[in-house]
Amino acid sequence: MKNFCIVFFVLIIIIATAVCAAEFSKPQTETEYLRIHVRANSNGEADQTVKYEVKDEVVKFFTPYAAECTSKERAEEILTSLLPEIEEVCDRVLKKNGFGYASRASLKREKFPTRVYGDLTLEEGIYDALIIELGSGTGDNWWCVVYPPLCFTSGNGSVRYRSAIYDIVRKFFDK
Repeated sequence: MKNFCIVFFVLIIIIATAVCAAEFSKPQTETEYLRIHVRANSNGEADQTVKYEVKDEVVKFFTPYAAECTSKERAEEILTSLLPEIEEVCDRVLKKNGFGYASRASLKREKFPTRVYGDLTLEEGIYDALIIELGSGTGDNWWCVVYPPLCFTSGNGSVRYRSAIYDIVRKFFDK
């Protein structure tokens, strides 16, 4: 009986591991994410530096709106309504730093390479994105995810942590 219990316990662990592996290997569909890219004018040091300053100001501007992004569609609606203000924020930073070029902000559907953000990997594919081009927009870019809001959090303690194992077990028993 003792051997049976040990074998049964090992079998449960193997099954749980297989379920976890299967759950984590499922690719996320592109439509679940709304990305943001701030594309620098060039790869020159000054253009790259101002890109990060623009990014900081856009994040600061958009953070209060991020709480309203309860779905990707809602995030797209909010961003569309804010495109002129986003350009104003960017242009203010560019002007303050003495740059003669302007910015362009738009929502587009584009092909992106695989990118890693912390524990999240976005596979290569077609994604909807807020594209902010500074000047020619041909330099390296900074990127993040608008929805779900991975880079637009206020740090006010409203983050809720979840256990992936708990979610898997709950899904299993809810069926």
